[in-house]
Amino acid sequence: MKPPTPAAEDYLKTIYAHTEWQPEPITPKVLADRLGIAPSSVTEMVKKLAAGGFIAHVPYGPLTLTAAGRLRATAVVRRHRLIETWLVRELGYTWDEVHDEAEVLEHSISDRLLEAIDAHLGRPTSDPHGDLIPAADGSTARVPAVLLADAATGHTGTVLRVSDRDPAILRSLAEAGIGPGSSLTVLDAGTVRLAAGVPHSFSPDVAASVWLTS
Repeated sequence: MKPPTPAAEDYLKTIYAHTEWQPEPITPKVLADRLGIAPSSVTEMVKKLAAGGFIAHVPYGPLTLTAAGRLRATAVVRRHRLIETWLVRELGYTWDEVHDEAEVLEHSISDRLLEAIDAHLGRPTSDPHGDLIPAADGSTARVPAVLLADAATGHTGTVLRVSDRDPAILRSLAEAGIGPGSSLTVLDAGTVRLAAGVPHSFSPDVAASVWLTS
């Protein structure tokens, strides 16, 4: 089986990430939107990935990773998230600055360097945003979670993960002292109380970006 190109790896990584925190498979249209490219370009790459045995797909249907596709996707995700963790812990980056750097480095560092980074960091299981770092075999230890937007009034939970899609949201949460490990209680549809008893109002975009223990 021919190894996928860096561009193809980005497709596999995006397909994998789409179903990490919710069950609905990704469609070609959503994939195009996530990657910011034309649907016609997605169609061509989907054909190549299907022919290479990395995805299962029927015309106009959702995209599903094969075993080979999932293994390759988790390998890229592992690289990306270990790099993000390394940049934050060792090089002084903030959590809103690491995504673009990791996008570049994930395709270029050697397996030897990746192993050295992993060992130096103490084999972390999650990145600065709370996203799980797959093991070398692609496995992860999932924890039941609820999206803040779906959490009931009175729900108390620990922040498990914050989407890194919007750096502005990451900065606003950092200013409020909210991140993975923070304890929150939902007061109403737009307010949470922090562990110290301080209330914090949030927008619908934030509510759709934070996952709590269920």
